[in-house]
Amino acid sequence: MSHVHTHSFGFPRIGADRELKRAQEAYWRGEASLESLEETGRILREHHWRLQADAGLDLVPTGDFAWYDQVLTLSATFGNVPSRHRNGAPASSEGDPVVAPRAPCRDVDIDTLFRMARGRAPVGEPSAACEMTKWFDTNYHYLVPELHPAQTFALSYTQIIDETREAIALGHAVKPVILGPLSYLWLGKEKSGSFDRLSLLDNLLPAYNELLAALAEAGAEWVQIDEPILVLDLPDAWRQAFEHAYHTLQTHTPKLLLATYFGALKDNLATAVQLPVAGLHIDAVRSAEPLRNVVDRLPTHKILSVGIVNGRNIWRTDLRRVRDELSEIHERLGQRLWLSTSCSLLHVPVDLNREDQLDPELKSWLAFALQKAREVSVLSRLLSEAPDDAAKAALAESDKAAESRRTSGRIHRKAVQERLCAITARDTHRHSAFAQRIKKQQALLQLPLYPTTTIGSFPQTTAIRQARRDWKRGDLSPVEYQSRMREEIADTIARQEQIGLDVLVHGEAERNDMVEYFGEQLDGYAFTRFGWVQSYGSRCVKPPIIFGDVSRPRAMTVQWARYAQSLSRKPVKGMLTGPITMLFWSFVRDDQPRATTARQIALALRDEVTDLEAADIKIIQIDEPALREGLPLHRSEWQAYLDWAVDAFRLSACGVNDETQIHTHMCYSEFNDIIDAIAALDADVITIETSRSQGELLDAFEQFQYPNDIGPGVYDIHSPNVPEVESMVSLMEGAERRLPKERLWVNPDCGLKTRGWPETEAALTHMVAAARQLRRQHSTGHTTNQNIDGE
Repeated sequence: MSHVHTHSFGFPRIGADRELKRAQEAYWRGEASLESLEETGRILREHHWRLQADAGLDLVPTGDFAWYDQVLTLSATFGNVPSRHRNGAPASSEGDPVVAPRAPCRDVDIDTLFRMARGRAPVGEPSAACEMTKWFDTNYHYLVPELHPAQTFALSYTQIIDETREAIALGHAVKPVILGPLSYLWLGKEKSGSFDRLSLLDNLLPAYNELLAALAEAGAEWVQIDEPILVLDLPDAWRQAFEHAYHTLQTHTPKLLLATYFGALKDNLATAVQLPVAGLHIDAVRSAEPLRNVVDRLPTHKILSVGIVNGRNIWRTDLRRVRDELSEIHERLGQRLWLSTSCSLLHVPVDLNREDQLDPELKSWLAFALQKAREVSVLSRLLSEAPDDAAKAALAESDKAAESRRTSGRIHRKAVQERLCAITARDTHRHSAFAQRIKKQQALLQLPLYPTTTIGSFPQTTAIRQARRDWKRGDLSPVEYQSRMREEIADTIARQEQIGLDVLVHGEAERNDMVEYFGEQLDGYAFTRFGWVQSYGSRCVKPPIIFGDVSRPRAMTVQWARYAQSLSRKPVKGMLTGPITMLFWSFVRDDQPRATTARQIALALRDEVTDLEAADIKIIQIDEPALREGLPLHRSEWQAYLDWAVDAFRLSACGVNDETQIHTHMCYSEFNDIIDAIAALDADVITIETSRSQGELLDAFEQFQYPNDIGPGVYDIHSPNVPEVESMVSLMEGAERRLPKERLWVNPDCGLKTRGWPETEAALTHMVAAARQLRRQHSTGHTTNQNIDGE
């Protein structure tokens, strides 16, 4: 049998030790030069190409490296830079001070990227950052392209071309990876009134032709062009636009591999297989579409790349099962069969071999990015007529791991399963409707109009991180560590009192991460030392691994919440991460339905919620930023997901009395299409992101007539810019035009963990001043039982 070609979609760019994160942040702080940052990037790229080539892959990717985000890089490549971020633009923290750009920006550098992503860079004037949202149904965030009528594009930034030359000079066979024109426009947002962004396609295609020609000149024989929107329910106009777009792009030397991922093509299969490209990639992990159906419709001259190794989870591939599935396809396609991961390996950690503290049995069930690249290579060799000894040994090891996981006694717990069976409908409903609950809560809490609060976390200072490291290394005793954390909590409470916030938080000094912290205290979870993945920019998370049935052996947050509340007469929120976010921001077991795992987590959190209430915590926040992220990509599957996701949240929250106020928080997602499900959560207060989107997300809450209280985030915590009082007042006045002022809260759009204290205190002082100004503006004619000034 012929050799099965192997390739990679992309490798984690941050580095096994988060080298890129450290270099970025040092540059942003002015502690390192641009040349130092660029050198770190060069070293990482060279190392990652070598790792993938040594793993046995035939083609390694270029274009997967980004200084912040790959969509942002593509925007820069085509000169799609907002006027406010261009070199020489006047300083502004509010919107775009210049008319909407029509011509592409030809003066693009790394600082341009950082101004677009963060609102500021070491060089150039600060201005409002670009909007950021979730990359399909992942926890990765991308920078949303800003689009304007009649806008033009041109090749303006050559990072991907330069890196392709760089890889070829090092002796690698390469495959540049770029986002396709239809997906780029779909993921963008109109910023100059209402117009059809698909109308920009003919303006965009010449820039793609420029890029493809430049990549060919740089030495690329293949270019992977990603069109992930082909797994969505597309309007007819968008589906029909694919043929026009790819007929326009087919004239250049590089062979095009059209890549789809994260789901099944379904109604878009006919479109995908007939496009004038040299090959098609499908995600065979996330798609329920039988491979033979795709092969049956694939033209005889085209390559079929099969993503058979899961690029989004850390479970080891069952090599025997996959080999058997592929054997028939290989017989039919021969050299036209390629193998890869299902998607980019951006979503998994770098190297499992570095994990020296994982339980050996559990470790044998796992594979990280490097191991997954090797799995792809092994599968190629197993499909040959005479597999080599190393491939045979890998197959035997895979068989052993699969059998170990199937028969392990550590996965299933009888008590957890019995408790799940005992759940009734009463467990997912509050005692009274919101209209009755809110009156009791207002009488108890006595909050002013426009109550101010934060989302939960406060700056994780160097001292906090050092104390945690010392404690974990054994250099600080548990008693000493708890004393340090109490000092931090007391300081955070005092600062909030001084600023004048109405509802306080304890600041989460003791927490390493909003998911990892809870997972460490739950049965059924495991943790890595080096399992970092990128969420956005320099923000990295270390997702826990859910390998078995989940339960809570003891209280997790009560002692910290009780202590914080003892320091203030104002209410201090208890802070929890919700079951859906605990699920989707972990690497989830794949041997039972996710709905079952979500309900297990919900029951564990329910115990924590009722314990917090018993400790006299009057407000409890259960964050669910991942609710929208978990939505299936095909609309026909939405309702089933939303039913069990809402049920899980309510199961966690509904064990309390009417007087206990339940909050939730969501950020950086489009809510319009699930607003009824958000209302069904029945949280007393929801806080959301609205600052980067300039309040656009509130439209959904207005049109739906959202019944409960809402806090539209009034400033962007991901930017170091300190917001002005006037901008926050303006945003809240916009909210008032949509929602009753009596139901509005004032808060940042997300937690403050990544910010420093000086900018945090300055921003919150302005926020409290904005709330007080709003109260003064509405001090007459206010008839609710809320206080007016709260000062």
